[in-house]
Amino acid sequence: MTATGSTADPAPSYGNGSGPVPAPHRLLYITEEQTAAQVDEELALEAARAAFAATVDSAVLPSLDVHGSDPRNRFSLKPSASATHAGVKIGTYWPDNEEHGLPRHHSTLLLLDQTIGRIAAVLEVGTANAFRTAAADALAVDLLARADATTLAVFGTGHQAPYEVAAVRRVRPIDEVLVVGRTADRAERTAAVLAALGHNARAAGAEEACARADVIVTATTARADSPPLFEAAWVRPGTHISCMGADAPGKRELPPGLFARARVFCDLPEQARRMGESQHAPADTALTPLGEVLTHQATGRADDSDITLFDSSGIGLQDLYLGLALLKKMDISL
Repeated sequence: MTATGSTADPAPSYGNGSGPVPAPHRLLYITEEQTAAQVDEELALEAARAAFAATVDSAVLPSLDVHGSDPRNRFSLKPSASATHAGVKIGTYWPDNEEHGLPRHHSTLLLLDQTIGRIAAVLEVGTANAFRTAAADALAVDLLARADATTLAVFGTGHQAPYEVAAVRRVRPIDEVLVVGRTADRAERTAAVLAALGHNARAAGAEEACARADVIVTATTARADSPPLFEAAWVRPGTHISCMGADAPGKRELPPGLFARARVFCDLPEQARRMGESQHAPADTALTPLGEVLTHQATGRADDSDITLFDSSGIGLQDLYLGLALLKKMDISL
């Protein structure tokens, strides 16, 4: 392991009387500040391309979503393995963190030493994870949305919204962003944030946003016991929808009737059925892996009138490839 990051002090090693004491195991620790300084949209998108291409030939391991000791808190485990590396991302959602001046979401990536099966590196990737999620959205938009898409509707006013807008604008000539929130005030505030970042953004109602949008992105914490974010009939032919919020059982953003009108794509079909938006899809809904579209093994958009839907429940391979890309940029190899 070649590293420029910090390493933890090794724990004492003890022999068992049957052989030499092994060399101390060194643990690489990369802080949130270090990874946040290295990540950008280009790095995240290229890592996403590599990860989704790898889903075609690699075993994609399903994710696990559980709650913390306090049921309001939630964390997920996303394991992954490529031909050369393996690891697991722990993603946390602690809603009361705002009281401590901290983001509600955070992520930590653990990478294994492939020779001895112990943890080789710990990367804090809270900010990088926001880029990572948006990169999956951008990849889906690049592969599935109409080439002339210029209007983007974003449902959601949380921390993820600006990352989604920036990522989509890298792959399509978006010149108008419509923001839909639970309240008009939230939508106005988020639109102002986006405008300050250089986007032509304004608040809009759900029906207007759907009627005008070429691309719709949903990035909320909505659940199935609440009404869907919009009506299926409001979505016009030719629209692409990236559903980024449903990543656990019981979550839902979209109207179930939309599945009958759309061609549905996802990161991992069996996981999408269990914890993605497709947990609410009819049993006969065809789910096409996005990696197969990327590698030209499946057809993406077939016609300008198609409604395409990307169900993103999140895969560990994307976290693995992003972590390795960050280490490479920092001139660190495992």
